[in-house]
Amino acid sequence: MEKCEWITKNKIRSGLVLALLIVSVSSVYAQDGIAGINAANQQVRSYFAAGTNLMYAVGALLGLIGAVKVYQKWNSGDQDTGKVAAAWFGSCVFLVVVATVIQSFFGV
Repeated sequence: MEKCEWITKNKIRSGLVLALLIVSVSSVYAQDGIAGINAANQQVRSYFAAGTNLMYAVGALLGLIGAVKVYQKWNSGDQDTGKVAAAWFGSCVFLVVVATVIQSFFGV
């Protein structure tokens, strides 16, 4: 066997061993990655219940603020009271609908 042929076979073997090592290490990291993704999924889903409750609370707070604003405009005799009431009511309804859709979509 010539020296050149032996070096080439040795390089091929070491390349195959290196490739096998890389594949085995990457599969271990992939399994950790899948576990990490599943953990992140569970953690994010646990925030949705608190998020929807927060949106309901913000909607209730905006409803109270809107009611006071509309009452002030109504008592001062402004002509655009209906538009202001519709805008405040629409924003409260939007928040409640978004919270309900998020809750039903993500199965919280």
